[in-house]
Amino acid sequence: MFGRLRQRVVDPFKTSIRNKLILTMILIAIVPVVVVTALAAENSSASMEKQVIGTNLSNMKWTGIYLSDQFSRLNNMVYSLQISPGLANYLNRPEAETPASQFAAQQNVFNSLNSVYYSGGNHLVGVVMYLHETGTLFTINSMQNEVEEISGIPRVYRDLLRENKDFIVETDSADPGKFRLIRSINRFENQEKLGYISLEVLWSYFDQTIRLLGEGKEQSVFVTDMNGRILYGDGEISPDVAAELQASKGAGPGQFRTDREFVFYNTLDPVDLRLVKIIPVATINESARATMNYGLIVGMISTMISALFAFYFAWKTTKPIIGLARAMRKLDLTKEQTIPRSKRRDEIGLLETNFATMAQRIRDHINTEYRIRLEKKTAELKALQSQINPHFLQNTLQLIGGMIFSQKPAESYGIIRSLSEMFRYIVRDPDALATLRAELEHLNHYMNIQQQRFGKRLHYELNIDGDVLDCRIPKLTLQPIVENAFVHGLDHKTGEWRLEVTIRVESEGIRLMVRDNGAGMENAQLQRLRTQLNRDLEQVWAKGTSIGLINVASRIQMYFGAEYKMSLDSVWGKGTSVTLHLPEQKEG
Repeated sequence: MFGRLRQRVVDPFKTSIRNKLILTMILIAIVPVVVVTALAAENSSASMEKQVIGTNLSNMKWTGIYLSDQFSRLNNMVYSLQISPGLANYLNRPEAETPASQFAAQQNVFNSLNSVYYSGGNHLVGVVMYLHETGTLFTINSMQNEVEEISGIPRVYRDLLRENKDFIVETDSADPGKFRLIRSINRFENQEKLGYISLEVLWSYFDQTIRLLGEGKEQSVFVTDMNGRILYGDGEISPDVAAELQASKGAGPGQFRTDREFVFYNTLDPVDLRLVKIIPVATINESARATMNYGLIVGMISTMISALFAFYFAWKTTKPIIGLARAMRKLDLTKEQTIPRSKRRDEIGLLETNFATMAQRIRDHINTEYRIRLEKKTAELKALQSQINPHFLQNTLQLIGGMIFSQKPAESYGIIRSLSEMFRYIVRDPDALATLRAELEHLNHYMNIQQQRFGKRLHYELNIDGDVLDCRIPKLTLQPIVENAFVHGLDHKTGEWRLEVTIRVESEGIRLMVRDNGAGMENAQLQRLRTQLNRDLEQVWAKGTSIGLINVASRIQMYFGAEYKMSLDSVWGKGTSVTLHLPEQKEG
């Protein structure tokens, strides 16, 4: 049923040039419109994507600069505490001090902490300082203003001391709306850690700056550490985005894309944090969809108009050609028949006139001996090119039939194309000589089919030494020798097949050798064939179903002279080699 349906669809195009032209014109008209529409839609999406990337990279750059400045101001508050005279005096006070001097030293520290606390504005909600030597914890916030001596190091400071870190930024687990910026107090001489200063800051301090990145229902903005762990922001970061952020260690703004999201990031230098913005890909596609829809509507209308115009143009163009074809069908050269002359003055009219003239001339010569002899001679001259081994053709067609149902269309098309190129080369108007490049292309098409037939069993090797591709040789020289190696050598051998074609430049000219590891020949058979090659060379057109070695050898001597010959070497059970000696001729 499928074959019958396929035949009904394909046959009208096989038998009618009008149908072919109509289909071709419709395709020529439609394909550019469809391609342009698709490219316009794709360019619209790509342009939208490029614009979003450029805008967000610029916004990330400037927002990162502003956020870095804000973190720098917080750092400066910590540094002002570290260098304050009150802290220095407290750390360097004598061991035997009076309670009054101790109180005065603590009061100086409190004054420095209060100065920082009240200068920080509403976003600074607490200042904490811990000193190792005295085990003293100073705390200032809206609820308390006190100093206390504690027996153990608080956990967060203990972790920093163990990891030998100088600072950390962490979100308060009890209140995600604020974070702690903690820096160590180091002794100047040996960088010994004397304690830690912690600023408790509201994340809302950065909201106005973060809003510079723009707002949207789908997009998300986060402040993360360098490993992609969220410190501030609503939502979640997928594991693959976190892994990519962790791998992107470089400073400055950057971006990457996953299957579902565009991710933009920038490094906040003073605190080793990252500003991250995530935009779903669907958001950008949705923005470009309206433009794409309009483009598709216009494209469909243009396609329909183009198809109708192409149909009308093809119909009108082929109408006189169809008339000429019908006249040719009715022509009978064996009978006297009057062919009406065309009154058209264009190319179609010229074809009709010439057709009538040609038909009359053919009729005048059809019964003469000259025409009979001419046809015979033409048949002889075309015999070489029209020959292709029917067994090879049958096997190739069977191979293509099997591949159509078992392999990909591209592989089947490759074999069909090779066979087509072989026929094209064979039936093309003959030149006296062909280039070695053209011969090798023809041979490669033949070997492509054989490789597909025999698979890994066949090993083919081509070796070329020197600039010989423009050298001239008789047309259809290589492929018949290789085909002969298959038919008489490899087909009679079990196991692995090897075929090698070698072309070398020598002082006397070119040496071309085809070697196989086939069945080989017995000595008597080899001597008999060598005798034929040296004796019977006047008969150029070989008989049988394929071009023989004698045929190839005859044409070589006919074109180049008796000094250029074919030689044979063969060992029974090991293989055969055929060697051609040719002049290095590149013109003529």
